[in-house]
Amino acid sequence: MFQQESDRKSAISIREAYKTYEGGVEALRGVSLEIPSGKVTALLGRSGCGKTTLLNLCGAMDFPSSGIVEIAGQITDKLDDAQLTALRRREIGFVFQFFQLLPSLTALENVELPLLLAGARNTEATALERLRWVELEGKANSLPTQLSGGQMQRVAIARALVHDPRILVADEPTGNLDTASGDVVLALIRRAASELGTAVVMATHSAEAAAIADTRVRMRDGRIESVVQ
Repeated sequence: MFQQESDRKSAISIREAYKTYEGGVEALRGVSLEIPSGKVTALLGRSGCGKTTLLNLCGAMDFPSSGIVEIAGQITDKLDDAQLTALRRREIGFVFQFFQLLPSLTALENVELPLLLAGARNTEATALERLRWVELEGKANSLPTQLSGGQMQRVAIARALVHDPRILVADEPTGNLDTASGDVVLALIRRAASELGTAVVMATHSAEAAAIADTRVRMRDGRIESVVQ
């Protein structure tokens, strides 16, 4: 597992990244940031400040117009489509605000899916163990419609972590949850960093979510305004 074999300082290294969209909109302006393993890094700021764009760079879902984004030792804009797919499947897990579970699959099948796509072995046992890690093994055969919002997000976390990724990218992971459910989800995200050694990068508007972070990166107008550790 990566947390045993990696001695790199940062799981993600971003150096002088600029991102300009069609029409000349500058989303990022010279951003440099290190995302270390075993820590939670929160991206904060108003809508339009650039945090979603930066999060997409961290997940290899977008690429800088200039500058360097290095994920798990690989510079993302030098990879072809097959290499990018392999990078995401091996090294990155994703958690979204609206869960994005497949409605026709059970909780267990949703968690198992990334392993099946990667051609892994013992997929059902591995998925069940990760469901147990989020304390939902009793809901393994439930469909998403039979789960609460908090339970769906816990299944989504299990799915994101089932392949032991080096990096967890979380976009407003508590934005669609009540306070109690959000606290449970944040505790799991904190555990992923401290227990599994995962590098967590999370975009959030939530003060509660920001409070669990080891590093809080505040953004404004496409630049990093402050970094608090």
